[in-house]
Amino acid sequence: MSIDISGPLRFHSGVRVGTNAKSEGMRIDLTGKQAMVTGAGKGIGRTIATLLTECGAEVVALSRTREDLDSLSSEIGCRTLVTDLEDPEAAAEAARQAGDVDLLINNAGISIPQPFLNTSVESLDRTMSVNLRSVLVVSQIVARGMIERGVGGSIVNISSQASLVALADHASYCASKGALDQLTRVMALELGPHGIRVNSVNPTVTLTPMGEMAWAEPSKRDAMLAKIPLGRFAKPNEIAQAVAFLLSDHSGMINGVTLPIDGGYLIA
Repeated sequence: MSIDISGPLRFHSGVRVGTNAKSEGMRIDLTGKQAMVTGAGKGIGRTIATLLTECGAEVVALSRTREDLDSLSSEIGCRTLVTDLEDPEAAAEAARQAGDVDLLINNAGISIPQPFLNTSVESLDRTMSVNLRSVLVVSQIVARGMIERGVGGSIVNISSQASLVALADHASYCASKGALDQLTRVMALELGPHGIRVNSVNPTVTLTPMGEMAWAEPSKRDAMLAKIPLGRFAKPNEIAQAVAFLLSDHSGMINGVTLPIDGGYLIA
């Protein structure tokens, strides 16, 4: 028996990937699932929260900024939790307040650019606390809940191409994302027997409002673009669509993967 997946990838809302109009292809339907998205107030996290809602999931959005969550809630009707993930106790409490989570997206992250010789211990600690420690704390509570309910689940960590290549002035950030990739693998190894899949996506520069501002200088932008075979930066929805796929049953045999979304940057 063959399974035809040659057609377009359909999301619950009708978002499609592919060009074969003769086949319905796959459909991402997350109806009945509760998804928790950290760092959902802006950028990639906000786009992920929006797409998952369109796919039928009930979203719990976390951010440290009330105004961002209020505007997101008015747009997509999600639950919101104002949380500073730099505080491990606050992170744990937010994970408990989220309730029964089926899908977890650890998206929150910070970057404090500094040359290596000037990288401060404070900057390293802050970066690690959000980019790594909060993932550990939140994921432990969510995974324990999945195991207790016997339902399995899926976790996607938002990493970066900076985990795989060195970027100048980003010692803390690169270190945090490299550690996150290793944490992803250990989580996948230990949680897999419970039916919990854990993967990461590793985007290149992504054109969020913050990303556009950070890479507005032509010399800086053009130098990075020259290293990407596709010749452009990623769009937030391209990251969100990959995340939705990894959360869905269509990726049921994918576990422990770090997925570059970089236009070929790593092969250039």
